[in-house]
Amino acid sequence: MNHLPQAWGRVDQPAAVTSECNELTSPQPRDDIYGAYDHSYLQSSGPKQHTQSPIVTGTSVLAVKFKDGIVIAADNLASYGSLARFTDVKRLRPFNSTTIIGVGGDVSDMQYLDRMLNSLDISENYGSAGHALNAKNLHTYLAKVMYKRRSDVNPLWNAILVAGLDGDDKPFLSSVDLLGTTFSSPTLATGYGSHLAQPLLRKLVEDEDKVKDVSREAAVEAVKQAMKVLFYRDARSMDKYSLAVVTKEGGVELKEDEQLEGQSWAFAETIRGYGTQVV
Repeated sequence: MNHLPQAWGRVDQPAAVTSECNELTSPQPRDDIYGAYDHSYLQSSGPKQHTQSPIVTGTSVLAVKFKDGIVIAADNLASYGSLARFTDVKRLRPFNSTTIIGVGGDVSDMQYLDRMLNSLDISENYGSAGHALNAKNLHTYLAKVMYKRRSDVNPLWNAILVAGLDGDDKPFLSSVDLLGTTFSSPTLATGYGSHLAQPLLRKLVEDEDKVKDVSREAAVEAVKQAMKVLFYRDARSMDKYSLAVVTKEGGVELKEDEQLEGQSWAFAETIRGYGTQVV
């Protein structure tokens, strides 16, 4: 049977015996039924094509600074389009004892970044320089990687939050997107969270001057409440999530199977949809 692409979906001619070697030849597509195959489909002279849109994706990542460190969270869902396909995907990835990244967007690109950062971490640990990369160093590295891929017109379809401690052991929080654009703020969120969670987190921390007044408990509670609001409103989220706290004393404290508590769907009774309503 002919398994070449030009034979797909075409009725085969019966096998024939050649006169020279007396061997049975493989069946051939019948041109008299479908016409000759258009071989132009097999040509690769056109421009190289890359991913134009992500397929399996993760949604929001949230982070907020407090006086001694950073709180960061992301749910464990990876959606295949609108299907909640994978429910145990960890999107918070520790880099070393003082740095963690949260990744939204395409999951396969996240896995590529994870392998790349593992290789970087190993090379740094076995290097002779005698120092480790801090959160600020890692953010700069990721910004260069994302910008380079964007310049190659082959971007990594991710939005990344880098949280941890800088070279002076002070809390560091910054983001980088698929274009290599960077941004720093006391509160950050990706995806749908940038619309719904940011206003809630900014009530707690309006600017850098207010960070010194925020306790760890208040920051954790604010992130949990924001995750609950996202579960209510974001169809690509779920109620199981990962949460990490980064401090100078405790390093990266990561919990990967947290569950939202105290959910109440009573507000759904008052929702009547869109357009003119008849009560």
